[in-house]
Amino acid sequence: MTKNALLECHERIKPFIHKTVVLSSSLINEVVGAQIFFKCENFQRGGAYKMRGATNAILKLTDQQRLKGVVTHSSGNFAQAVSLGAKSLEVTAHIVMPTSAPEVKKTGVKQYQGIIYECEPTLKAREQTANEIAAKTGATLLHPSNDVDVIIGQGTAAIELLEEQPELNAIFCPVGGGGLIAGSALAATYFGKACKVFGGEPFEADDAYRSLQSGKIEGNVTTNTVADGLKTTLGDNNFPIIKEHVSAIIRVTEEEIISAMRLIWERMKIIVEPSSAVALAALISDKEKFKNQKVGIIISGGNVDLGKLPF
Repeated sequence: MTKNALLECHERIKPFIHKTVVLSSSLINEVVGAQIFFKCENFQRGGAYKMRGATNAILKLTDQQRLKGVVTHSSGNFAQAVSLGAKSLEVTAHIVMPTSAPEVKKTGVKQYQGIIYECEPTLKAREQTANEIAAKTGATLLHPSNDVDVIIGQGTAAIELLEEQPELNAIFCPVGGGGLIAGSALAATYFGKACKVFGGEPFEADDAYRSLQSGKIEGNVTTNTVADGLKTTLGDNNFPIIKEHVSAIIRVTEEEIISAMRLIWERMKIIVEPSSAVALAALISDKEKFKNQKVGIIISGGNVDLGKLPF
């Protein structure tokens, strides 16, 4: 995954994505004691950064592969991204979603003409159902966070952030399956100036934190978190990148996640989902370390069920 691969990917997907805005809040800067720049992927097509990786992966398929369609499993944001990316490129999208996925995300998939297959809310059930559909239809399986083309695509958000703010000392990302933080870490390595990358993760789904401690990919005993997009585990393609290029993963409580989410809603007047707020929560919980620094935060998405707000 070279510097050129990221640059070529960025050029490839530009016609299909939004170059999202970078916002700041003087009040949140005061709360943290740092200059914070929010890369607002909640304004991305499909409502999340995942449009980047999904589009890149579909564009890399051969004509023959596109004719047979694509299949993925996702609790929501990647499901919507693959559905929308596939629709834009006239490709059939088979989407496996757990029964526990938020209704707002299921609705998004349907609106983007993705075909939904529901399964039990376990990673094993998701993967098994997706593999069965791939075998039956001949569709290409796109992993939401461990596919190399997806990881590279996700890194383009950090490229754009660094183009606008080249002097960033750090970038914070939420950590779920590891695709965003791995891609962002590559972008920071190739395009930043000694820019470090940090992950935010719920205590209730802290597999990535424990994986860095043990040196091997760990699972989750519990995923009882409001951050529904962060319940998955790392993969064998993104974990080596995370081990090499990510400085630390900071865990946060459910209360800290909800508090950070509310702070963004109230002060910045933008809709972000709980998973996105984890990155700010992590920065706030360790703010002394980043005093007077320039910090970027990737706001991963804004697909929220407005009938089930946590505050």
